Amino acid sequence: MNRFNRYRDNSPPELNITAFMNLMVILVPFLLITAVFSRITILQLNLPDSGNPAMDNLKKEMNLEITVRKDYLDVGTREAGRIRCFKATAEGYDFKSLSELIQQIKLRVPDKKNISLLAETNTPYETLVSLMDASRSIKQTQGLTVVDAELFPNIAIGDAPPLNPAQQKAGCPS
Repeated sequence: MNRFNRYRDNSPPELNITAFMNLMVILVPFLLITAVFSRITILQLNLPDSGNPAMDNLKKEMNLEITVRKDYLDVGTREAGRIRCFKATAEGYDFKSLSELIQQIKLRVPDKKNISLLAETNTPYETLVSLMDASRSIKQTQGLTVVDAELFPNIAIGDAPPLNPAQQKAGCPS
């Protein structure tokens, strides 16, 4: 036996993880504080009624609809027809005037909460979102705070009915 082997320690070396633990104690809270937590917002939408005549006779309420066409927005009810029409401009649809009209309608029927958005198949997503925003709520000032005033929060989305030739020629008169 060699004289150097006699003094050699054959036990495994001990790991010193104190520096690593100190790093983790500082790093984990820092990462948790700076992490961006994503928030998913879900918007509850309803499908329009199936048009059951027996159920329609039971309902004596107004069915407010906004129909999105390529060249205009048509606001009306199933029962009374068109209330107002808004032509699209080069900048797009006039959502401000639409919101003002919806506010006037809400003043006349304050208990009504349902509205249907009927869109053509090629309607851009941004247009639908802007319509939902304009018809769901508005910002109002109460005292020194700005709050969301509810208009028609229960939104149903459906397909716009096809236009017959007479309606295609008429378009939006206003």
